Amino acid sequence: MIYTVSQCEPITAKTCVLRATHKGKGRYRSLAPGTAAVRHLHYGRIILDAGDPAVEFGTGTHETGLIALHGSATIEVAAQRFTLTPYDALYVPRDHAVRVTPAVTHAVNQNAAGCDLAEISAPVTGQYPLQFVAFAEVRRDPNLHFAAGSPSCERDLNIVIGKNVQAGRIMAGVTFSKPGNWTSWPPHEHARLLEEAYLYIDMPAPAWGLQLVFTDSDEPELVAKVVEGDVVVMPEGYHPNVAAPGSCLNFLWMMAAHTEVADRQFGKVNVHPAYAAGGSGLEAAHEKK
Repeated sequence: MIYTVSQCEPITAKTCVLRATHKGKGRYRSLAPGTAAVRHLHYGRIILDAGDPAVEFGTGTHETGLIALHGSATIEVAAQRFTLTPYDALYVPRDHAVRVTPAVTHAVNQNAAGCDLAEISAPVTGQYPLQFVAFAEVRRDPNLHFAAGSPSCERDLNIVIGKNVQAGRIMAGVTFSKPGNWTSWPPHEHARLLEEAYLYIDMPAPAWGLQLVFTDSDEPELVAKVVEGDVVVMPEGYHPNVAAPGSCLNFLWMMAAHTEVADRQFGKVNVHPAYAAGGSGLEAAHEKK
């Protein structure tokens, strides 16, 4: 199915901005259809302190990606056990039971105690394999980790759940900017294939940035100040952002394809016509090295 602009909810602060999604405890969901302008994409957190009881849940009809943001956790699925440390990921198929246990206090590394996981999911009909992704392996793969953009908009891009993972709808990764830089530049959009959201991470106060989402560059529908823990949804439109001077704008990007499998394509974007001559900056994701 092809999604058109008329099928998207209006781009407004009410439909596209969620604040302070990192302030909860336990397992909770912040983003789902009905809470913001998404049709398929769900996002929540699993935040546990050392010594907290394990969290157990079923994925139901959703494929689920768990990405460690802080600390460490042991994940048990289908009689297998995985340890996640920051930015490792685990893809869990639909119809599976999951058990998450936070790391205990470690005398050598106190920061490893407890866990903070992003939980990303979307409904699917297909069954895809259980898959673990080590962030260290992502960093060694030039098709998954590369510098994108020119000096004023250069960023460190890491595809954590992409073509390296068999899945139906979801994709995710982490992007780290340089202080004061633009990212997601040149402006691009991909609403016919995917909906997307940015979760801003690793931005200790007073770091902040500005996120734009627009279909008309002369009259942007959304210009929002963003800080650690905020989420901005991009149901359609171009979505560049910029860090404040001295600040880095870092984010976990998460996507859900409109059509299962067929639309799950990273980097297939429409660049704003004014900037299209220079390419998207995402070409490295499609190169074979």
